[in-house]
Amino acid sequence: MQESTVGELMKILVLSDSHSSLRFMRQCLDKIAPDCMIHLGDYFDDAEAIHEEYSSVPLLQVPGNCDRYRCSSRTQEILVETLDGVTIYMTHGHLHGVKQDTGRLILAARAVGAQAVLYGHTHVPDCRKEDGLWILNPGSCGYGGGSAGLIETQNEMILRCRILRQEDLEEFV
Repeated sequence: MQESTVGELMKILVLSDSHSSLRFMRQCLDKIAPDCMIHLGDYFDDAEAIHEEYSSVPLLQVPGNCDRYRCSSRTQEILVETLDGVTIYMTHGHLHGVKQDTGRLILAARAVGAQAVLYGHTHVPDCRKEDGLWILNPGSCGYGGGSAGLIETQNEMILRCRILRQEDLEEFV
């Protein structure tokens, strides 16, 4: 996976729950010009289609609960990757019961020493920091006008983590 050079800002675009709607995903990629994109499932093949269009942007992805027939049954449902020196725990969230609460998800991320945990499934944006751990659900990039997450790292640290909506994309012109 692409690493930033010391001192350079790395932008990681986080998407989830596209459900066959690619318009907002394309807008995010065009405006933000991320160094990496992450898709957290529902629909797995949407991310593959977008990656064909934006092949220069590395893609990490996990399947969601709606992806049983959209990817191989051997596809990992949880990924732990280090990007720009930051360890990120990625999953769709259905295996951790995130519609009830994020407790199990947070414990799993802390167990592997993650600095950020990413999940989807609920379609509800969530961006917060608890005891040094960033917790990010980008919401749904396919419903309600779309939302996404953006993680900005530099020098092996997360500088900023936030939710983006349509109106926020104008700052990236």
